[in-house]
Amino acid sequence: MKKILVTGADGFIGSHLVERLVSLGYNVKAFVFYNSFNSWGWIDTFDADIKDNIEIFAGDIRDPNGVYEAMKDVDAVFHLAALIGIPFSYHSPDSYVDTNIKGTLNVLQAAKKLGTERVLTTSTSEVYGTAQFIPITENHPLQGQSPYSATKIGADRLAESFFRSFNLPVTIVRPFNTYGPRQSARAIIPTIIMQVASDFPVIELGDLTPTRDLVFVKDTVEGFIQIFKNASTIGEEINISTQSEISIGDLVGAILKIMDKNIPVISAPERLRPEKSEVRRLIGSNEKLQKMTNWVPQYCLHDGLVETVKWFVNRTNTVGYKTNIYNI
Repeated sequence: MKKILVTGADGFIGSHLVERLVSLGYNVKAFVFYNSFNSWGWIDTFDADIKDNIEIFAGDIRDPNGVYEAMKDVDAVFHLAALIGIPFSYHSPDSYVDTNIKGTLNVLQAAKKLGTERVLTTSTSEVYGTAQFIPITENHPLQGQSPYSATKIGADRLAESFFRSFNLPVTIVRPFNTYGPRQSARAIIPTIIMQVASDFPVIELGDLTPTRDLVFVKDTVEGFIQIFKNASTIGEEINISTQSEISIGDLVGAILKIMDKNIPVISAPERLRPEKSEVRRLIGSNEKLQKMTNWVPQYCLHDGLVETVKWFVNRTNTVGYKTNIYNI
């Protein structure tokens, strides 16, 4: 089986991807963020039979030499390492340029030098901004409505340029709003669940009217794998989406129903995005993905939410979460 490097392996989607690749028999190297605690993020929570089959490389995606060393002996790289919080990008955009753009450049440069067989870079539905037409296809215009989305647009176009300029076997994978166990507390679904589970008298959120296309993490991971398996996806950018949407307000209602709670919801000013930065509507087309691969989503929103709620309400899973503060 191929040897695959996963950057951002210690994070939300990355850790689920590592688990799935190991279960399929792939030889997996996990690029985790170097830190003095010797923490491997979510990989630390894996069962021994999974963890013992992973090669760990601790480094920093912003460091070109470290990235090169990590990629020396791999056949393919799934590049997921990134800064993703939109509010944090408003006041720390430099760190997003260094991590999202420069980090992606480091992966592309190393792949070019090493002759890596496949490179999958991770985009985001945020690059589209508010939908100008629906469902959003891969031909939709790109709009930098936040520093975060602007850096992801930059990373995408760098990846495209390496395919066109050097024939590097790159695929741009563009998941829509992925959710599920292990997601950061700053994301909308964990924010709702944790406030409800903590018996807060009021749920504080941002704008309740925008819509999102929510993809359960196991479906996102399967999308990555199906794209990787099909060589015809090289040079393409491909959405992973459900082709359906739900407003934030209706999402709160769905979660409250699952958790059997009735709690008022307010829009807190500090949680609102700047008006021109808010992405009002996201609903992605998955026609290209389904046409090019065998991918079919396995989770409806209700089933994905039930599994997610079950994980988050288990306090042993969320011992490190700080539910009493607003995470940006």
